[in-house]
Amino acid sequence: MKKGLIALIIIGVIAFGLYRWGVGFNNTAVELEADAKTAWSNVESSYQRRNDLIGNLVKTVQGAADFERGTLTDVIEARAKATSTTIDAGNLTPENMEAFQQAQSGLTGALSKLMVVVERYPELKANQNFLELQSQLEGTENRINVARDRFNEKVNVYDVHTTKFPGKLLAGMFGFEEMARYNADPGSENAPDVDFDFE
Repeated sequence: MKKGLIALIIIGVIAFGLYRWGVGFNNTAVELEADAKTAWSNVESSYQRRNDLIGNLVKTVQGAADFERGTLTDVIEARAKATSTTIDAGNLTPENMEAFQQAQSGLTGALSKLMVVVERYPELKANQNFLELQSQLEGTENRINVARDRFNEKVNVYDVHTTKFPGKLLAGMFGFEEMARYNADPGSENAPDVDFDFE
């Protein structure tokens, strides 16, 4: 009778310990996942700020009557595509991340082209509104980079927690999946070609 009671107590203690371990793992994973999703929202917020600034920049540039319309149209179209490509923070799959990055890269490229073309328009370069918007855009690009880095840091903490043994066993049971990180654009590891064609 005593041995049966002792065995029951030991089983109860082990079961309670496993329960606490599972609850602790789950609650920590929930917190880390929420932190990563919030960090992603901050990335989107930074990109939204850039999109808002670009709208004002386009209006300012449109005031220069002789400005190249094709370049401006490219920026407007790239901005529309970038704002229409969003990701739900609960669905940060590698495919969704890639689509988002491609849309943002297209806007970055169009904006870079716009800034190069602006160099040919001294009256626009001297426009105080344009200079202020250009300065804000530069600051926003830095914010975007910081937000992407912070997102990747949060995803890393979450992924380490859910993929290290023995947590990996529980992650699958509780439905926690690996999150996609924000990656550099393809080819960004190569130095860009600089072509000063003044003709």
